[in-house]
Amino acid sequence: MYCTFVRLAESVTTKHLDLRRASGTLYPPIPLYRRLLRAHRRLPVEMRLLGDDYVKAEFRRHREITNPVHIMGFLTQWKMYLDELPRDPSDSRSFKKLDPTVYEKMSAEQLGQLYEFMHATKEIWKPVNGERAEPETKK
Repeated sequence: MYCTFVRLAESVTTKHLDLRRASGTLYPPIPLYRRLLRAHRRLPVEMRLLGDDYVKAEFRRHREITNPVHIMGFLTQWKMYLDELPRDPSDSRSFKKLDPTVYEKMSAEQLGQLYEFMHATKEIWKPVNGERAEPETKK
């Protein structure tokens, strides 16, 4: 899978990656994976742990994909996520809302995962008067 990812990602551009133009290019899977984990370092601990686990699981789950359309879609969506992550640690809660048309394109399984993800994040990250709260323990 990695060779296929690299070949497809490198075919997007023949030039070396320029950091100023990085948002317009795709990264090969391993560098993208590393950049995602590095970007998560700027997030609060609870969000970082959740994000790292999710990224690792998704990349593992898609390791054996051979369909070029799925590969490009996978890389593109993760690159878009990377571009949306806040650059400033103090701005870690300024994420963009999901476009309503995206919901329409999701399968029932994807909607279920999104719903579970929403509840998992509510358990970890509950704002209290605009400030971060500690995770609540279930009784």
